[in-house]
Parts: sequence; structure tokens; C-alpha cells
Amino acid sequence: MEKRRLIGRLLLLLGMALPSHATITLPRILGHDMVLQREKPVPIWGTAAPGEAVTVQFAGQHPSTKADAAGKWQVLLKPLKASATPAELVVSGSNTIRLRNILVGEVWVCSGQSNMEYTMRKNSKVTRPNVPGPNPVDELNVAHNPAIRIFLVNRKTLSKPDTLHHDWAVAQDSALRSFSAAAYFFAKELNQRLHVPVGMVSSAVPGSRIEPWISEEAFARDPAFAGKKVDGDPGKFWETMVKPLAPLAARGFLWYQGESNCFLAETTTYTQKMRTLISSWRAAWGDSAMPFYYVSLAPFKYSDTHDKVVLTRETLPLFREAQAAVLQVPHTGMIETTDLAHTEGGIHPGFKWEIGRRLALLALANTYKMPGVVAKGPVFRSLKVKGDVATVSFASAAPLVSKDGKPLTDFTIAGADGVFVPAQASIQGSQVLVSAPGVKQPKAVRFGWDEVAQPNLFSEAGLPARPFRSDQ
Repeated sequence: MEKRRLIGRLLLLLGMALPSHATITLPRILGHDMVLQREKPVPIWGTAAPGEAVTVQFAGQHPSTKADAAGKWQVLLKPLKASATPAELVVSGSNTIRLRNILVGEVWVCSGQSNMEYTMRKNSKVTRPNVPGPNPVDELNVAHNPAIRIFLVNRKTLSKPDTLHHDWAVAQDSALRSFSAAAYFFAKELNQRLHVPVGMVSSAVPGSRIEPWISEEAFARDPAFAGKKVDGDPGKFWETMVKPLAPLAARGFLWYQGESNCFLAETTTYTQKMRTLISSWRAAWGDSAMPFYYVSLAPFKYSDTHDKVVLTRETLPLFREAQAAVLQVPHTGMIETTDLAHTEGGIHPGFKWEIGRRLALLALANTYKMPGVVAKGPVFRSLKVKGDVATVSFASAAPLVSKDGKPLTDFTIAGADGVFVPAQASIQGSQVLVSAPGVKQPKAVRFGWDEVAQPNLFSEAGLPARPFRSDQ
């Protein structure tokens, strides 16, 4: 009898210790201080006990749902207007979660390798540029704009709920020190031009190739890779650093990656991998037109590398060409960086404020349709030859200028023998006339076709011309 009483007490205590229902939880990406995307449906999601009723309240809306058999639930807030006034988002069911200091504006997800990860702390230590007004090297000392919010992905914790909901932060102090400089300066430009709050999510890993950012399933679905072994740990970072972010309402993606794949001398395969990444990320967010803006690699001596893959001075131009080929994908854009190399930074140029600004120009011109914004420099359109002069025409960005006022640099020209020699080049309106002694009947022109080339051909708006070869 005593034994049965003891067992009964134990069962009673055990029953008291076990909750009769699961606690409502939110994914780590939903937290205090975050920015909700304006003018798009906003998913709010999480877990609860199967069948549990969950209600979300924000900005006068209160959608509700029930958790499915697996305990998952999601509601949609109707499109919201931008607001810099802090508000509270309440999720209630068996327990109540109150997310404080929520703004509504523009949200962007940025990813890549070390140049995207490059922190504001490092930005504070680069050589001071000679620029008018506040110096971007000092930004960390003055940044305290409550309308810019940041979320730095930690691959070890992103997939785990956080009961404190504290991973978002105002872009200042210690949180900003560890955050992507390119992403921050992008946000700063958008905030200044759009006058709405901006939230940035940075998920980047130094030294990473593109393959880990693409799921194994995406590779398997792509006819170019189906049935083939793809090196580089496919899905490694996708699973832990990107997939848990979806379906966060966001405007678009920023991408700064490629150096690790350039070291492998990739060309068309990289183009296809970027296509696969873009389509798979858009699919995960349920938006096939989500903007995707990325960075063409800066000058660097890849050919100095002595590894299994032999690299030449053309390896980088060929890789950039592969990057540019991705522009055939709708709703994409690429910035040029030929003028942003610095021996001090090596493969990590320190001009991240300009990287962020140029990416923002793409968004302002193409996504936000802001009138008068010039987002790209001169782009090769056609070549015509008359006598011993080759006339190069450019799309957009007229008029052309020499950035330093000196004769144009980094043009080469070839005749029937296919041997390229240094050429003289001069601006004539929106065209450039190219010639060289000894080349009587030019067949092809190349521009910036060297890993260390830093050409001085620019648009009047201050953006560099894209390297090209007419003999592609």
C-alpha cells in the first residue's frame, strides 16, 4: 500500500512538472527593436502546442490562427505604412510575448564572404580618405540613428529560439562595431534618401565559397548540376544562416562574394551558381522578383597566388565577366569597384562606405524608382571600326569623363594577329576613340582587362566604367 502511495505521489509531481501545453515561441529573427517591412504582407510565425490558438496584434491589426499538428503557426499582417514611431507587437496564446520598439520601413538581407562581413570596427582603422564633410572613418563615433536597426546572424544560434528576443539592435556602439560596414553604409544612404527606418540583416562568413549558400536541393533541381557532385560543402551555410530567416518580410538581397571562387578560376560555372542561388533564395521568400544587388570584385593580384590552380592576370577580368553575365537575370544589379583597390587593404579594400553607397544607388534607382538617380557607370555597347580607329559606344552614363583629367588609361587594341597592345583613347561625347601605332585595321578592343587595372574612364556622376572585351 505504501509503495502504491509513493508511486502515486511521484506521478502527481511529474504531472505538475510537465506543462499541459507548449509555450509559444518566436524565431530568433523576430525580436525587440526590429524593423518590419513596409508595403508588403508581413509574416509573423513561430511554434506552439498543436492546435493552440495564437493571436498577433500590431498597428490595429489582430490576425489569429491555430498551430498545426507539428506545432507550427503563421499569420500575415496586411501591408503596413512606414513608421519611425516605436510600437509594440504582441503575440498571445497560452503565454504572451511583447516585442518592444518596433519600427516599419525597409528591410534588406545581405550575405557573402569577408568583404561583406568586414566590420565597422575595421572601418575605423583604415587610412582616412580626403573627403569633404564628415569622414566615414569616424562613423562609429557618431552613429546613433534610432531609425537604422541591425541584426547580425550567428550561425550557431540562429536556428534556436531566444526567449529574450534581443538580437536586433540600434545601429550604434558595440552592436555596430561588429556589424557589416557595407551593409551599414547602404542603410545610412537609404535612410537619408527615403526618410524611412531601415533594418539590415547580415549573414556572412569570411572565406566562404558560393556553394555553401545554396541548398543541396536547389543544386539537385538545377539541370546544370543535377546528378553531378558539387564541391564546396553545398548547403552548409544555407541551412544554418539563411533558411531560418525565411519568410522574414524583406525588400531584397545584397551579395558581396566571389573571391574564393575566383581563386578557383571559375567562369561560366560561377554564373550558373549565382543564378541557382538567386532563384532558390527568391523561392524561399516566395517572391520571384525580389531584387538582388551584388558587387563586382575589386583589383587584386590573384596571379601572385601559387596553388593547385594556375591563375593569370586575366583570371579576375574573366571572373568579373562571369559576374556580369548574371545581370541577364531580371531584377538584378551590379556595382563596379575598379577604383576602390588599395594596397593597404589587399583583397579587402577599405572603401566600404562607397560600396554601401553604390549598392544603395542601385536600390534607389531600380527598386524605389527614385528619379534622377544614376546607379551605374559606362557599360560597353558596341564597336565600330573606320580605318585605323576603333569607336567604342557605351550604354547610358553620358557624358563620359576622365576622372583625373589625364589621358584615358587601360585600353588595349588588337589587329588581325590578335595581339593586344596599349592604345591611345580619347573621349568624344558618349564614345571613346581608340587607336595604336602599328595597328592599321583594328579587330578588337579591351578595357580594364588586367587584374590590377584601375582605369580613369568614369561617368560624370562619378561611377567607373565596367571592364570589357569586344572579342568575347
